Amino acid sequence: MPIMEDMRNESLKEGIKEGAINTAKRMLADGMLTLEKIAEYAGLPLDEVKKLKAERTA
Repeated sequence: MPIMEDMRNESLKEGIKEGAINTAKRMLADGMLTLEKIAEYAGLPLDEVKKLKAERTA
């Protein structure tokens, strides 16, 4: 059942990334950390954190 395993793994990866994005959004809202630290702690690329910040202020 490699197809089912691939689908499960992809869903897990998407869930983990969504969690990291939500964490980064909370950190941005707090305003206490640099974008670089948010990226490091959330495990996201700095460019993605910058994009999230831009979306918050738009």
